[in-house]
Amino acid sequence: MPARFFGTYTPKLDDKGRLTLPAKFRDALAGGVMVTKGQDRSLSVYRTEDFQEIAEQTVAASRNDPAARAFMRLLFAGSEDQRPDGQGRITLPAELRTYAELTKDCVVTGAFDHLEIWDAQTWRDYQSEHEEDFSSAGSAALENLL
Repeated sequence: MPARFFGTYTPKLDDKGRLTLPAKFRDALAGGVMVTKGQDRSLSVYRTEDFQEIAEQTVAASRNDPAARAFMRLLFAGSEDQRPDGQGRITLPAELRTYAELTKDCVVTGAFDHLEIWDAQTWRDYQSEHEEDFSSAGSAALENLL
């Protein structure tokens, strides 16, 4: 059964580029993770087996679609296989840290089927920018349920 990830956590990135994953998720991630470029200058962290399923679907969809092939190439080129150490840390390669513009202060958010790693300021800016969208979408969703 796939793991489910919720919540917001604020680990620090150390001088060696290591980030401690939330203790709550360490058992689910102990078998290995795939760290990839995410959307909106974030990084995505998937359990290795979950990423494998995504990869298979992506490859199948990209056979005849140039945009899907471009996505696939960039996704796989920007992915790094990691195994958390005994303290739950993963090492984020320099290329991925640069892509996400990570500083020492980071935010790890649960995104249901994966985790996202954000620079803390970028996450605050993203939340501010999209708060109205969140409120509007929530109101619309509630109206549809009633």
